[in-house]
Amino acid sequence: MKRLLTILMLAAATVLAAGCDKIADRAGSKTAAFNNVDVTGLDYAKGFSLVDHNGKPRTLQDFRGKLVVLFFGYTQCPDVCPTTMAEMAAVLKELGPAADEVQVLFVTLDPERDTQELLASYVPAFDKRFLGLRGSLEDTARTAKEFKVFFSKVPGAGSENSAGSYTIDHTAGSYVFDREGKVRLFLRHGQGPAPIAHDLRQLL
Repeated sequence: MKRLLTILMLAAATVLAAGCDKIADRAGSKTAAFNNVDVTGLDYAKGFSLVDHNGKPRTLQDFRGKLVVLFFGYTQCPDVCPTTMAEMAAVLKELGPAADEVQVLFVTLDPERDTQELLASYVPAFDKRFLGLRGSLEDTARTAKEFKVFFSKVPGAGSENSAGSYTIDHTAGSYVFDREGKVRLFLRHGQGPAPIAHDLRQLL
């Protein structure tokens, strides 16, 4: 009788262990599904109310049905911003026809210098489907706060620089929203197009 109980207990333990392995495998595969940071369920990054480079008021809801990649920067950025925009253009090329289901949005952190006309020239130069967004200084600060994006003016070096000579330190990275407008990923800067294209395909 004791021998039978022992065998039954070992069998039960084996079944439980196998079940745990399956749970662990599922959890592991969920974690490994994306190359970038899975931020599903964030209690911020809910949306925005800005104007695009064509003068049209825009909110996140306007792009329901598409994936949205949202990046904060400014046109006079010397490195991070043009690199990110070029990277996203390469991502769309890699996606092929599916790229039409992705909307890239560039939110300026420098509305004083980044006029509607300048955004209309700068942003589509990387890809004609990209849209630039801007607002007042107050709109910009409010939107950056909603997305927990840090930005700060850094005066230009040298006493001869005018008051308009400055750069902007800012968070480097992009948010991705799914077709329902829910935030899903935070894309790290400078990783190249392939990992991003992979992650976007998972959401398409």
